[in-house]
Amino acid sequence: MKHRTLLAAGLTAVALTLTACGGGDGEDSTSDGPADLRMTVWTSDEAQLALFQEIADAYVAEHSDTVSGISFETLPFEDYTTGITTQIAGGNPPDLAWIFESSAPEFVASGALLDLRPVLEETDGYDAGDLEPDALRLWESDGGLYAYPFSNSPFGVFVNTDQLTAAGQPLPADLIAAGDWTWDRAAEIAAATAQTSGKAGLVVRDFDFALWENLGTIWSSFGARPWSEDGSSCEFTSPEMIDALTWIHDQIFTTGALPGPGTTADFFAGDAAMTVTQISRASALDGSFGWDLVPLPDGPEGHINVIGQAGIGVFADGPNADVAADFLAYFTNPENAERLAAYFPPPRTSLLNAETLQGANAKLTAEQLQAVVIDGIPGAVTKPAHANFAQLQAAIRAELDALWTADADVTAVAESVCAAAEPLLAG
Repeated sequence: MKHRTLLAAGLTAVALTLTACGGGDGEDSTSDGPADLRMTVWTSDEAQLALFQEIADAYVAEHSDTVSGISFETLPFEDYTTGITTQIAGGNPPDLAWIFESSAPEFVASGALLDLRPVLEETDGYDAGDLEPDALRLWESDGGLYAYPFSNSPFGVFVNTDQLTAAGQPLPADLIAAGDWTWDRAAEIAAATAQTSGKAGLVVRDFDFALWENLGTIWSSFGARPWSEDGSSCEFTSPEMIDALTWIHDQIFTTGALPGPGTTADFFAGDAAMTVTQISRASALDGSFGWDLVPLPDGPEGHINVIGQAGIGVFADGPNADVAADFLAYFTNPENAERLAAYFPPPRTSLLNAETLQGANAKLTAEQLQAVVIDGIPGAVTKPAHANFAQLQAAIRAELDALWTADADVTAVAESVCAAAEPLLAG
């Protein structure tokens, strides 16, 4: 608890830094002479970085009068947002930065980011009208667009078909065809397969009883959400959330469909029957077992698609904001967006087709991409996000610890979550 208190305090300082450094409008922000741009990212993948640099070098070659070079700085994923805001506080902000969807409202509200809509709409050949409106929503405010959502990755379920077949269980693809792919059926199959295999059943990847926001892939189809749409009130005590948390608790401690605390099970190493995650994980499949990828199951409120997003923003008070915005328009134009689709599902409707995406994701079939990605973006809800998300994440995690015991009182835990969250939501 002491560690979490210190962490929350540090994240509070990060939020204050954003607010203090915000308010710029990009005017008089271009430095004298060609600019040397820097973008922070969290990827360390050599192929991805090589593609970024190739696009950047082409831009420099075409704009040598305004930009002398562009570099990409990798910051550790687990400390990424803190790393950016530390740079801002130290007077050394990047020109552009990737931004987590969970931090989007915080960054947008801070005033730290440049409104990109004018440059995107005015750039020849950019075709801003091709951007999927649902993908932009999280990054908009008062008509402005404060980051480009370069990655729009729906969650799906990877299935170890060998394990299910060995356990005599139906395959999700057949259940989908029969209109019977639900969380209840998925849990039944996961529990039965785990009992037969001695391995895990259904794993919500990266949850690990810490990143509770990943459970939104389940509770969204129960009609539940952690807070109201305007982010002002806690909804962990709503009937829908109580039902969802009760269901999750039962699958952990009663049926065994979901692994319990302390269990490490990597689906891609063959340690689980199914896992909820995004398509980028397909690169970890090595052909050692049969598998499939299917959409999230239906819940009591029907089928709800859930996506994780990441945006690229330009810092308004940076010395090269105008040049950085022009580069972002180049980096994400139709041609380059298609190249980036090899790793990041784009927000461009013209590129959301099986032919384009399969060319960039050879391990996935056109049918899988259509069902999970193309059909999974329009109308999807994003993972939880809030202008005060950093403090909320830590506070809610601390209260949810009491839920991860066999005899937990779900309603009492939900009430304690809201007691901790309400002051942070109000603030």
